[in-house]
Amino acid sequence: MVGTTTRRANTRVSSAERKEWLLFALLVGPNLFRFSVFTYWPLLYNGYLSMVRWDFLGPKVWVGLDNFTHLFTQDDFALVLWNTFVFTVSAVGLICGLGLAVALLLNRSLLWRDGVRAVVFSPVMLSGAAMGIVWLFILDPRYGLLDILLNYVGLDSPNWLLDTRWAMAGVIVVHVWKNLGYAVVIILAGLQAIPRELYEAALVDGAGAWGRFRAVTLPGLSPIFFFLFITTMLASFQSFDIIHVMTEGGPVNATTTLIYNLYDEAFKATRAGRAAVSAVVLFLGMFAITLVQMRFSERRVHYA
Repeated sequence: MVGTTTRRANTRVSSAERKEWLLFALLVGPNLFRFSVFTYWPLLYNGYLSMVRWDFLGPKVWVGLDNFTHLFTQDDFALVLWNTFVFTVSAVGLICGLGLAVALLLNRSLLWRDGVRAVVFSPVMLSGAAMGIVWLFILDPRYGLLDILLNYVGLDSPNWLLDTRWAMAGVIVVHVWKNLGYAVVIILAGLQAIPRELYEAALVDGAGAWGRFRAVTLPGLSPIFFFLFITTMLASFQSFDIIHVMTEGGPVNATTTLIYNLYDEAFKATRAGRAAVSAVVLFLGMFAITLVQMRFSERRVHYA
């Protein structure tokens, strides 16, 4: 009798588990299918394309690692990697640094504070291509707005987008201007989430403005900055529209990054295999940097 009761109980448990697994499959299945079709399969297919020669029209010819060899032996590829590094590090550093400064300012009780917040965030909502066109006129060395402002203080505007020394700086400025509001909003939310009691306790302990900032504000914002570093880095790695509209990777490849090199190889030179290699390098770079950030940055992230 006891054995029969146990078997019935086991049968009920097994039936309940099957129902739970069925419900899990019904809920997760559609998303898993979507990820498989639109994320994982393109990733695997891109790896296959990196080992073939294909012009989008003819048959695919297997070449193994020849595309990788060609890419890493190109003289221009070192410049492409350097441009990607300069663009990403500069953009992330400026967005996070200026975002912190502006957020600290807008966290105070100021006149028209809400209106200023809206103005700061508005470029995030605009198209990068449209913004690039506007900045083409602003940076024009003959009749651009920046040239007029510099002339007031007796300075000449450099040829921002046609001079190899200034082109990257011009593109970085526009990218930072577009994405600054995103960082400001995220940091501002983090500032407002820090308990006031911590600042009061630090003040009682005799901490000055810098001491409160170092002991309370920065630790409280560490999860925010960890998130911002990753998201802004990935966005900078994949920034294409502003570069395409403003410089098309020039002058003389001065602003050609990995994502733009991928576009050149795929849609200008119609070399799908070599474009896929650029995509593989871009993916591995983003993946490796994200892992490094998660490995080392989380040690200093304080979750309240």
